[in-house]
Amino acid sequence: MAVDLIIFDLDGTLADTKLDLANAVNATRAEFGLPPLPNEEVYSYVGNGAPVLIRRALGPQFSEEEIQRGLESFFVRYREHMLDHTQLYPGVAESLDRLSADGVKMAILTNKPVRFSQDIVQGLGIADHFFRVYGGNSFATKKPDPEGVYALLAEAGAPRENALMVGDSAVDVQTARNAGIAVCGVTYGFQPNTLAAEPPDILVDRFSDLADMVLADRHPKGVSRK
Repeated sequence: MAVDLIIFDLDGTLADTKLDLANAVNATRAEFGLPPLPNEEVYSYVGNGAPVLIRRALGPQFSEEEIQRGLESFFVRYREHMLDHTQLYPGVAESLDRLSADGVKMAILTNKPVRFSQDIVQGLGIADHFFRVYGGNSFATKKPDPEGVYALLAEAGAPRENALMVGDSAVDVQTARNAGIAVCGVTYGFQPNTLAAEPPDILVDRFSDLADMVLADRHPKGVSRK
């Protein structure tokens, strides 16, 4: 298929944000008198939005009021430190350049709050590649609900058969399935193990492999602008 629109997840797909997330989560736990969680455990909680992340990280012994207080504390800490260690995965910047040069429309749909998502994309120097960045609070629903995908398809004027979602977890696969579009999984992200239960249409080990595939499909005779 000739891909005209790519909808990317952010955490674990474009950017390695995990250490800053884990540090902010454990700083929040410390405020509640809790010991730090292993980073890998925190990473396994990422993907369904910040409220779910904090609810899982604090545990069932806390009330909803306390969870909300923890969420607000997490937001303060994360905003101050969300670019301390966060960086693009290898090949992302160069591949986005290639895709943009070829006219591929690109957007981000993440369950991370939109203000953090926009600031991270801006801070990493890739904001100009995306016509829209939507977060977990941009709509009434979050992924895997397809509402965000439908909005992006309409804004881009792209048919479903020419759209591709790219993510690192089962949540992204489920979102694409619910929206009726193709999906590519990446194996280097936070939760590649979840892709076994929810297999994507395509699986890549490197971000540059995705760009190669999309550009080859857009130019079947092998002529692409790089």
